Amino acid sequence: MTGLIAFVFVLSIVVTVHELGHFLAARACGVAIDCFSIGFGPKIVSWRDKTGVEWRIASIPLGGYVRFSGDDNAASVPDGGDLAILKSEIAAREGEAAVSRYYHFKPVWQRAFIAVAGPMANFVLAIVLFAALMMTLGEYRHPATVDRVPADGAAAAAGFKPGDLITKADGRRIKNFEDVGRYVILRSGLPIDFTVKRGDQTLHLVATPVQVEIVDKINGRMKVGRLSIENRSPSYHYRSSVWRAIPDATVEVWDQISTIGFYLGRLVTGQISADQISGVIGIGHAVGAMANATTVDAPNFETLLLRFFVGQMIMVATLSVSIGFMNLLPIPVLDGGHLVMYAYEAIAKRPLKAEFQAAGFRAGLALILGFMLFAAWNDLHRYDVFKFIGGLFS
Repeated sequence: MTGLIAFVFVLSIVVTVHELGHFLAARACGVAIDCFSIGFGPKIVSWRDKTGVEWRIASIPLGGYVRFSGDDNAASVPDGGDLAILKSEIAAREGEAAVSRYYHFKPVWQRAFIAVAGPMANFVLAIVLFAALMMTLGEYRHPATVDRVPADGAAAAAGFKPGDLITKADGRRIKNFEDVGRYVILRSGLPIDFTVKRGDQTLHLVATPVQVEIVDKINGRMKVGRLSIENRSPSYHYRSSVWRAIPDATVEVWDQISTIGFYLGRLVTGQISADQISGVIGIGHAVGAMANATTVDAPNFETLLLRFFVGQMIMVATLSVSIGFMNLLPIPVLDGGHLVMYAYEAIAKRPLKAEFQAAGFRAGLALILGFMLFAAWNDLHRYDVFKFIGGLFS
């Protein structure tokens, strides 16, 4: 139950903020808006603001949506002919002046701005949350020193020795030992050029992480790269100042974006197995596992609530980055797909034909649904759901 509540809480915040980004950008551009819904399905409660927008809370609390005026029309995928018909209908119903308030008749740069505002809102949310956590709680880190090198590991083969200080990986600055782990984990089978300080010397050691399978409390069974070095140095507490929090959080968000992009690149080129893709089940498991891990053994109810809140804010920020990035992919139905169509319109000086848009949306929807089903299948295997069900009947 804790995991279910946490999952609904996290997903609702992330998707609602995404849609709020679209909403605020549309408001700034003077677009007529019919409805902003928190959740899907039948409405539980609703009200209208002074601009006529219906705000509603719906019965299925798994996200939300914003509906622009005219979007319930077939011209949601319009070409020139559809736009002419829609324009005449609006003019006859509301007058010529009202046409400019509708989304489809806004300049293409404004429509692109509205489309990109959703993912940008996700990134801003993540930056704000990470910055707040960095200023208030901070984090415990370890110096990027090598204290032990197992003889049969990739690090030993590359020439690492106890006492080495890792300063860079492929030219990327390493600030602490945790940075090494995050960099190595997705690079199994890829040679990494490490810059190492050994006494007064600066060396370059090339190591190729070995792929191993681990079971993680939060993410379940995973295949990751392992360098085989150990760090036993005492941890130190790092807390960002007020002036450093936003830059530090922005770097953290960019690192997560680049990590996702790198992972997808390796996936598309066949360098890593697709069985590592996770979906809604995996997200739900991770959120629930985080909730349970942060609240276990809490000495009192106040501490339990604080740990729960902090853990969920970390999950909100992390998931927000992922959803923002995925929505920018150039797939019809997603925001990135809309941006591609707007780019075509800006170059060709006319929208793509409605039949091509509709075909693209159908293909994009089929791709997304197929991806979700494939990810769900992976999740069922990753968390041994089939083994559990088989055990019930054995």
